[in-house]
Amino acid sequence: MTSAHHDHDHHDHDHDHHGHGHHHHHHAAPNGNERAFALAVGLNSLFVAIEFTYGFIANSTALMADAGHNLSDVLGLMLAWGAAVLAKRSPSGRFTYGLRSSSILAALLNALLLMMACGAIGWEAVHRIAVPAPVAGTTVAIVAAIGVAINGFSAWLFMAGSKDDINVRGAYQHMAADAVISLGVVVSGLAIMGTGWTWLDPVVSIVIVLFILGSTWALLKESLRLVLAAVPENVDAAKVSKFLASQPGVSAIHDLHIWAMSTTENALTAHLVIPGGYPGDAAIDAIVAQLKSDYAIDHCTLQVEQGTTVHGCTLHAQH
Repeated sequence: MTSAHHDHDHHDHDHDHHGHGHHHHHHAAPNGNERAFALAVGLNSLFVAIEFTYGFIANSTALMADAGHNLSDVLGLMLAWGAAVLAKRSPSGRFTYGLRSSSILAALLNALLLMMACGAIGWEAVHRIAVPAPVAGTTVAIVAAIGVAINGFSAWLFMAGSKDDINVRGAYQHMAADAVISLGVVVSGLAIMGTGWTWLDPVVSIVIVLFILGSTWALLKESLRLVLAAVPENVDAAKVSKFLASQPGVSAIHDLHIWAMSTTENALTAHLVIPGGYPGDAAIDAIVAQLKSDYAIDHCTLQVEQGTTVHGCTLHAQH
């Protein structure tokens, strides 16, 4: 293990001199999310195989659909995990921001993947209401109960990170939704054992599909906004604008742009009109530090002007 690790670092050193420091640190102390991703992907992949096999044996399309949905989530998790790793890559010649924004794309793809899974499960359920099939309720209930435990545990792993990063929140929502789905399957399995009503199975899955669609909609909307470089939800653009305009010596500000570089980092560019001229590095550094500490902006570029020529944001219509 250690020798492989060493080789890996050595290899990195040859090719990516800049990233080496980061890389080493990143290996030495993997953050909680990375461990959560590794555990969740491993557990869920194993469970998908078990669940599909038993679904086949018990003649339960509900179990197979649940396995299919769990599989889509494992793929989604791998996507989110990959993005979390790529977001730490150092900037290079062509990708001057590194690959941070891949985490935004992963969140968007996750939401779309979940929507597709909902469509597939819903379609199957409607078909099964029309043509009911005999189901081994006991097997269904037991296997789905294991699913509740595994998905519940996975969701718990991601809970802490889900507040600050919509990428991790996507993973958390997937796992929580899976736990609820498996719970629905447990309930319908038990009910089928007791009553023999096979139509319960597809009805339960339709209710669950509607639930997931609701929770995925918010993720889809927010990740789409970030893809379109909207001001992130954790930033108040009006307050930032007011803060910049109120700095000593600043008579006006224009061309203020705030966008997300990744699901966890925000960037800003702005022009400050300071008639007295450049206020000095210390003054600018102080503004940058306060934007980071109070306004959730990690990277900012400020252009200072004296206001001797007419400037307006080039994106706004010229009058």
